[in-house]
Amino acid sequence: MYLTWFSANSWLLEIGNQRILLDPWLVGSLVFGDAEWFFKGFRSQERSIPEKIDLILLSQGLPDHAHKPTLEQLDHQIQVVASPKAATVVQELGYTSITSLAFGETFTLNNQVAIKAVRGSTVGYNLVENGYLITELASGLTVYYEPHGNHSPEIKQFAPVDVLIVPIIDLTLPIVGPFIKGRNKALEVAQWLQPQVMLPTTAGGDVEFEGLLGKLQKAEGTLEEFRSLLKQNNLATQVIEPTPGDRVELHLEKRALAI
Repeated sequence: MYLTWFSANSWLLEIGNQRILLDPWLVGSLVFGDAEWFFKGFRSQERSIPEKIDLILLSQGLPDHAHKPTLEQLDHQIQVVASPKAATVVQELGYTSITSLAFGETFTLNNQVAIKAVRGSTVGYNLVENGYLITELASGLTVYYEPHGNHSPEIKQFAPVDVLIVPIIDLTLPIVGPFIKGRNKALEVAQWLQPQVMLPTTAGGDVEFEGLLGKLQKAEGTLEEFRSLLKQNNLATQVIEPTPGDRVELHLEKRALAI
């Protein structure tokens, strides 16, 4: 299994001989509601569009997960699996093969990989978006992805899960507190799922932020602190901090099928 992180929530997952592009933001800036004064994310250089993508997997309909400038450049013939909200985004862009995945439903990619939707982040007042369990069928190796740190207790039934891609540090705002929940939530989900490897998502990398919200948000915690927290709680999980753009091979022990 190989993983490439492109900063923010963007990943290329190579699993079961399939190449899955997860929540891609690769080109252009990141803006919410065309309000650059409020929030704008950018990087010093754009990422190349990966070749030979078998599936685009979208967890949310927000711009930092279903990033329109990136999705406009990707081949619209690529299969897409998405939360119901994200599915509307790619429908409007003219994608031709879209599966909207509700909680508890599973999509099987080319008889090699099973993708199960689980409850993820609450967006706004009542919209709950997707987290995913992504399983290589031949080996049973499973990846869990949830980018905001909202982990539903229902995922306990799938333990153990081999790889977690979750926030590990908090992103906070004055008065509001953490809007991306790492640290304690990351420890909790590690205790539930007993992963071999954890990788941080959402924060870090080569992304910079401008605008009112960008200036107010603050990162709290470090990976070293989290590694110490795992050790204190008798968890042997390896925490890997990838460099944006580097392809990382994960060396995992095969375990029982999670789905």
